[in-house]
Amino acid sequence: MSVDPYAPESGDASYRVLEYRLSLRYKVATNRLDGEATILAEATAPLAGVHLDLVGLTASRVRLDEEKRTRFRQDSRRVTVKPATPIEAGQRFTLEVRYAGSPQPRGSRWGRHGWEELEDGVLVAAQPVGAPTWFPCNDRVADKARYRIELTTEDAYTVVAPGRLAGRTTAGGRTTWTYVEDIPTSTYLVEVHIGRYRTEAIPFPALPGAVHYPPALRGPSTATAGRVPGMLALFERCFGPYPLDRYDMVITADRLEIPLEGQGMAVFGSNFTDGHWESERLVAHELAHQWFGNSVGLTTWRDIWLNEGFACYAEWLWSQESGGPSTHHQAKKHWAILADLPQDLVLSDPGPDLMFDDRVYKRGALTLHALRRVVGDDAFFAILRAWSAARRHGTGTTADFIALAEDVAGWRLGALFTDWLDRPRLPKLPHRS
Repeated sequence: MSVDPYAPESGDASYRVLEYRLSLRYKVATNRLDGEATILAEATAPLAGVHLDLVGLTASRVRLDEEKRTRFRQDSRRVTVKPATPIEAGQRFTLEVRYAGSPQPRGSRWGRHGWEELEDGVLVAAQPVGAPTWFPCNDRVADKARYRIELTTEDAYTVVAPGRLAGRTTAGGRTTWTYVEDIPTSTYLVEVHIGRYRTEAIPFPALPGAVHYPPALRGPSTATAGRVPGMLALFERCFGPYPLDRYDMVITADRLEIPLEGQGMAVFGSNFTDGHWESERLVAHELAHQWFGNSVGLTTWRDIWLNEGFACYAEWLWSQESGGPSTHHQAKKHWAILADLPQDLVLSDPGPDLMFDDRVYKRGALTLHALRRVVGDDAFFAILRAWSAARRHGTGTTADFIALAEDVAGWRLGALFTDWLDRPRLPKLPHRS
């Protein structure tokens, strides 16, 4: 049973996953992945069958709890497990799945995403439904779980994954990297990066962090990472303490169309290390997602402005902080751009075809700027900090945010949010209160 009309073929609300334990063996040269997934879950409704999303890989064995033989079937999108006796609501269960194949990105209405081969290595860019291209999962944006990822590959390669590096052992020309992420994480945010990378620490005052880069790109990579401590300091003032355990940047030798956030990390193509503002703003954008999108996640994809609008507004805050155009200047500029575009997007429900439209990003940021001008700076940043704290490591909806904003501001803001979120016509920016 799916609960997300934007991705109706993904995920199952009849159960939630508590933890994924992945043991993977990967050969870069042949793009061969052999995996074993142990999934600890809890039923939220009676289950006659358990659906796991898995795309492009073949499951060869499934075991449910202590069953000697578990029946299952697989089609192009999922594995359906048939327990010998129905699973009751509230009952916890464990699934073990052995699978293998040559992982590839999956096609969708939003393009191709998931496990992707580089010229020499791999990245995972799973937003929004690409996680099943490399492990069986309940690919639902609100279903956050813990992870233990053990990946073995040729020892010439570095592996970067979410969480802390809990172990690294080498034998017979292959290295096993083990990462543990105890903070609940959405499936689309679980990235894996494999490459011939060097690693250098990012000098955060009190946070582990590193940049991983091809040796030939040391200069531009470390220069790009060198801007992040200043961004972090600004965002902690505006949004509250950094909500995760570390932050890693991965720079690929390949050029990428866009950078992308993961849990406690982000990946950038070599083309985003040129030092220009259009690249720097995206570095700020992906860092801001650690608060908005990663720690405070979505309940359904229709509320994606809570991720992208907030991260876009962080770009404008950094613009002013770093000596560029002020936040208000950025808002006026992008308001004028949006005013010349079609007025057919409803921000609170843009529809799946438009959920990654740039108007969602910019109008989301403008909604926040309008809120700031109505309630004033003190109340506005108090709202953002309260949102980050109240929903830390959880999920939230647009209605939740509006209720919190009204509570912190001390008055009703319904008309403001209705104009900006629920009506297609772009409102004018309000005068400062």
